[in-house]
Amino acid sequence: MNKKLVSIVVNCFNGEKYLKKTLHSIQKQKYENWELIFWDNQSTDKSKVIFEAFKEPRFKYFYAEKHTTLYEARTLACKKCNGEFIAFLDCDDWWYEDFLLARESFFNSQKYKFSYSKFHYFFQKSNKFQIHSKKELPNGKVYDSLSKDYLVAISSLIIKKDLLEKINYFNNEYNIIGDFEAVMKMSKIEEAYAIQKPLLCIRIHGKNFSDEHRKMFFKEFKKWYSRQVKDDFFNRNKIYFIKKLLHLYIVSITPKFLKDLLKKK
Repeated sequence: MNKKLVSIVVNCFNGEKYLKKTLHSIQKQKYENWELIFWDNQSTDKSKVIFEAFKEPRFKYFYAEKHTTLYEARTLACKKCNGEFIAFLDCDDWWYEDFLLARESFFNSQKYKFSYSKFHYFFQKSNKFQIHSKKELPNGKVYDSLSKDYLVAISSLIIKKDLLEKINYFNNEYNIIGDFEAVMKMSKIEEAYAIQKPLLCIRIHGKNFSDEHRKMFFKEFKKWYSRQVKDDFFNRNKIYFIKKLLHLYIVSITPKFLKDLLKKK
């Protein structure tokens, strides 16, 4: 059986601190038919030096002509991909060695067009691991389930390239919720292949973009909500989106000292 080519997109902007581990985790994949599309969004640190030190022929480097939003950068990187499938890995996360190998049945499926898996959090400060969710991930038609409880991390996603093309990739306006919007679009029209085993680790280090930009998170989600077509998918899940919007609003306006106080309890 021919091994399908998987393109791996790593978007980087000044990601030198954790980049080496991220790239090592790609290089060590047991599934070997892949290429890395490394999109440097005009970094000013040593990201390029770290990348070039690998001397890996499957690693491909692209330097952005101008600095863009994260999701415009993701789209630009996707358009350089040669694979039938596109996977994503943030430059502070890492995959386990079987991340790609565990998807072989998905790669050869006619039924499923995108896949995601469980994952671990790694808390940098305490040096502890924790599974993101003990719930069983929804499989197949997942829009309604994800509306109630969104359990998808972009670093766990693999998507057929023709499906990404069909939804016109990512919304360039977004810096935080672009993958959420794309997944919700895809889940209206195609089925998801969920893997219940944790296949990667997401690093929590206090400088994660969404944590540092909570007001932006709220504004982007509010914009997404206001733009939704009021179809059956949206209408039957509207209450869950409103709850999410209220939660993001409260988090965005809560002073830092109160957040720290709540964490201690």
